Amino acid sequence: MYPITWILVWGVLITFLFDIVTLYNTKNGIEANRILPEKFSNSDVNAVPIRIQNKYRFTTYIEVIDEIPIQFQKRDFIKSIHISSKSYHDFEYSLRPVKRGEYVFGRLLIYTMTRIGLVKRRYSFDASAMVKVYPSFIQMKKYDFLAIDNKLTQIGLKKIRRIGHTMEFEQIKEYVAGDDVRTINWKATAKHGNLMINQFQDEKSQPIYSIIDASRVMKMPFKELSLLDYAINSTLAFSNIALKKHDKVGMLSFSNGISDFLPASGKKTYLNTISETLYNSKTQFLDADFGMLYTHIKRQINHRSLLLLYTNFEHISSLKRQLPYLQALAKKHLLVVIFFENTELTSLVKKTAENLQAVYDQTIAQQFIYDKKVMVKELQKHGIQTVLTPPESLTVNTINKYLEIKARGLL
Repeated sequence: MYPITWILVWGVLITFLFDIVTLYNTKNGIEANRILPEKFSNSDVNAVPIRIQNKYRFTTYIEVIDEIPIQFQKRDFIKSIHISSKSYHDFEYSLRPVKRGEYVFGRLLIYTMTRIGLVKRRYSFDASAMVKVYPSFIQMKKYDFLAIDNKLTQIGLKKIRRIGHTMEFEQIKEYVAGDDVRTINWKATAKHGNLMINQFQDEKSQPIYSIIDASRVMKMPFKELSLLDYAINSTLAFSNIALKKHDKVGMLSFSNGISDFLPASGKKTYLNTISETLYNSKTQFLDADFGMLYTHIKRQINHRSLLLLYTNFEHISSLKRQLPYLQALAKKHLLVVIFFENTELTSLVKKTAENLQAVYDQTIAQQFIYDKKVMVKELQKHGIQTVLTPPESLTVNTINKYLEIKARGLL
């Protein structure tokens, strides 16, 4: 058996050397690149395409390892493929970021083998590529498209029955069945010999501000995303819709001080300014100063405006501490306080209690849920509009409230 063993050893060595020569004989046998977009959309699934070119004259077996940004904590990414000679292979994988900021990709590593598979050759590409994660522009584009096509009801946005009409005159037109007879223009009717009516439209160029509470209460996470990021994504999508409706939009973020302030503007390009400002917004681990917020708004916002205040109250006592400032704001502006349901408590209440401890937990959870409803009633009692919403429905419910206010001519 000794001679046979040596024959096998030499056979393996020759095959091993042949495998090395086959892989390393071509200087750049593999070309690959990661095609990163200019920016990622926060809380959405973003595609990362990869293109690999095989320059060898034989089919190669490849393992692809991409060094994904540390924020994803994903260390097991590997994809095995084979590519025919002189051909390309394209594929993509998905990432879902849940924080805004800069994400740095490492190397794109390609390990190449022949059919024999005794040797792997490593190629390295695209070292230290960086992409920024912005507020959810994918969500913004989705609502923008549906708004243009008048398909908002498909995603839960509802039409509100108009109560009366706004007083911005649009045109005089001929009466048709169903028109409001109270808008008949008798002078035009006498002149044309047919019933003519005044047609009105929604008032335009109304100032609307999204006010984001960036204090510690907005740090609470929900499905990996903080309440602050839900508010930021909603602000971007809502601002886009409001600009399409020809209103002026602005924004303000605050905690113990004013972090950012953008005066209302109707320019189409203003959305980029809002997006850049929201990108840099951070949660502060401090209590919100509503007195300072009232003072700033009193000085900087002189015209009656629609104020959408994104905040969160977990107990009725926290609301009562801020209520005098909210009432003061509501005297001059149309204030809408938007805060969040704790859906985890709702899920807990729906479970069947199997022991005494579960009964205690459900009783406390029901008390917190009841407190939220009391807060809504307390705000409405003082003439303040409210939106109590689950975090995932924030954008839809905010736009619904905006459409209701526009339809009812409250501003």
